[in-house]
Amino acid sequence: MSSPPRIAVLASGRGSNLAALLDARARGELPIEFVLVGSDKAGAGALRLAEAANIPTLALDPRGYPDRRAFDLDLFARIGASGAEWLVLAGFMRILDGEALTPWVGRMINIHPSLLPKYRGLHTHRRALEAGDAEHGASVHFVTAELDGGPVIAQARLAIQPGDDEQRLAQRLLPLEHRLLPAVLALLASGRLQWRADAVQFDRRPLPTPLILGEHGLE
Repeated sequence: MSSPPRIAVLASGRGSNLAALLDARARGELPIEFVLVGSDKAGAGALRLAEAANIPTLALDPRGYPDRRAFDLDLFARIGASGAEWLVLAGFMRILDGEALTPWVGRMINIHPSLLPKYRGLHTHRRALEAGDAEHGASVHFVTAELDGGPVIAQARLAIQPGDDEQRLAQRLLPLEHRLLPAVLALLASGRLQWRADAVQFDRRPLPTPLILGEHGLE
C-alpha cells in the first residue's frame, strides 16, 4: 500500500478547522499524515493543538522580514522542506505572494466562509447579512494568486434566519465548515479529486459545479 499523503496546515487563529481534521483522522475517515502546522502568530491556538498531537510546528513573524514576498518565500521553502505534498489553509489570515505560491498551485486548498465567488476577503458574514441574502455558506477552493479566486471544489450552504446577526451566523456556519474541509481533503487524498488543466476533476471528469455538502457527505 502507498503511504498516506503528507499534509501541512497553515492557520492564524484558534485552529478549529485543524481540530476538525485531527478528529476526522482519529475516526479513520481521513488517511493522511500531518508533517507540519505553521502560523504567522506564535500564540495561535492551532500551534498548541499541533503540539498536543505531536505534529511539528512552525511560527514565523512577518515583522522580521523586509516585505511580504520575503516572508512568503521563506515560509513556503520551510513547508517544502517538511516533505509536505499538500498544503491546507485553515484560517490563515494573510494574502500570499503569487510568485511564492506558484509551485503549490494544484496542491493547496483553502476554506473560505462564503459561497464563492461571493464575498472574497474579510467580513463575509456581515456582507451577506447587509446584502439581504437568503443563503450563506462556506467554500473550499484550490488556491491561486487571485485572492479567494481559485476553482471552487465544494460548498456547504446555510439558510439565513431572521434572528441572525454576524456572530450567530458565524457560529451556525462553523459546524458545516468542520464537516466540509475534512470531506474535501479525504477526496483529494484518495485521488478522486484532482487539479488538471487549471480546473477541478472529480473521478477523472471535469467538475461542472462545486460539490455540495449534504446530510451524508459531499454530493
